[in-house]
Amino acid sequence: MNILQKWETRLGIALVAISVLIYMTKYLLFGDAMNTYQYIFNAMGFLPINILLVTLILNQLLSVRAKRDRLEKLNMVIGTFFSEVGTGLLAYLSDRDPNLEKIRSDLIVRGDWSDDTFARVHDRLLGYPYEITVGDLDLEAIRTYLMERRGFLLRLLENPVLLEHESFTELLRAAFHLTEELERRGDLTDLPESDIRHLTGDVQRVYTLLVRQWLAYMHHMQKNYPYLFSLAMRSNPFDETASPIVR
Repeated sequence: MNILQKWETRLGIALVAISVLIYMTKYLLFGDAMNTYQYIFNAMGFLPINILLVTLILNQLLSVRAKRDRLEKLNMVIGTFFSEVGTGLLAYLSDRDPNLEKIRSDLIVRGDWSDDTFARVHDRLLGYPYEITVGDLDLEAIRTYLMERRGFLLRLLENPVLLEHESFTELLRAAFHLTEELERRGDLTDLPESDIRHLTGDVQRVYTLLVRQWLAYMHHMQKNYPYLFSLAMRSNPFDETASPIVR
C-alpha cells in the first residue's frame, strides 16, 4: 500500500499543514517574525511535556477500556460454563447439602437486590461449612456428567482470558481435578473409607467455589444483562419453586 494512502499519513500531513497555515496567518496579520519564532520555540519546548501528558492519559484510558473488554469476554465464558456445567452440578450438589436450609433464603436472588445485599450474602457464605457426604451422592452419575463435559472444561482451561479471573480459574481447576479423580477409578461403589474422605474433600471444594462464583455471576448479570438475569432467577438451583416459564 502506498504510504500516502494510509490515514495516519494523511492525518499527519493535514495537521502539519494546518500548523504552518496558522503561523503564516499570525505573521501576515502582525508582521512580527521574531515574535512568531519565539512562539514556535516556546511551543516546541512544551511539546515533550504535552506528549507525556497525552500519552499517560491515553494509555490509562486504553488500559481501562481493554480491561473492561477482557472482563466482558470473561463473563461470557463464565456464563457458558454455568449453562453447560455449573448450574446442573450446583443443583445436584446443593440438594445433598444437609445444612442448605440455613442459607437457602439468602440465595433466592431477586431483581431488586442492591450491591449491599449481594455483599452481605457474600460475607455470610464465607463462613458457611458446605458439608456434603459423598456417601449420599451417586458418584457414577457425577462421573458421567463431568466426563461428557470434560472436553469443554479443558478448552476453558486453555483460554488465556481466564488468567484475569483467579477465582473462576480455581473453580475450573477444582472441577477438572474432580473429573480426573472419578475418571481414574473403576468401581465407585466399593471404595475404602480413606478414599471416600479424599473424594469428599474434592466434591466440597467444587461445591464451595461453585456457590461463590454463581453469586458473583448473578450480581454481574443483574447489573449488566437484565434479560439473562431474568432467566437465571427463573432457573435458580436453590429455589425449589423456580420455573423457566414466565407467569
